[in-house]
Amino acid sequence: MAREYVISSAGITVAGATTLIFINPGTTMSLEILRMWVSQSANATSAQQRVQVETQVTAFPTLTSFTPRLLKQRDPASAIIGGTAGAAGTCGINASVEGAGAKSTLFEDSFNVLNGWLWVATPRETIIMPAGFSSGLGLFLPVAPATLTNWSFGLVYAELG
Repeated sequence: MAREYVISSAGITVAGATTLIFINPGTTMSLEILRMWVSQSANATSAQQRVQVETQVTAFPTLTSFTPRLLKQRDPASAIIGGTAGAAGTCGINASVEGAGAKSTLFEDSFNVLNGWLWVATPRETIIMPAGFSSGLGLFLPVAPATLTNWSFGLVYAELG
């Protein structure tokens, strides 16, 4: 059985066009991305917002370190650890600098901020980030949102040994 973990945060102020979550597989463990979401709770004004799921090669974003949480409480800690530089085997949230590495968009969408955005992969649509891959995966707002405060977002992944 795969071990599953979550990276999530709420009440975050973003600085504009921002990588919300960045995760980079390590050299020994592949990652399967199962679910992602974005929403905001700052106000009741309807506004459209773009979102992209991207891979990025070095130089990676500068992030706030985040330690993934267990979804199954008897599992061991994730092989992914919190980090600020997007290095292999780390993850972080709410980039303060995007990094100069080339971004490649896997897919993009738009959503109304009153409803939020949710992506739940069907089994054939999951994203696999192989161990030792040269890119990390980012959940990215490519344009600054109309309201910068009170953003919530998350990503659920499984470790594939």
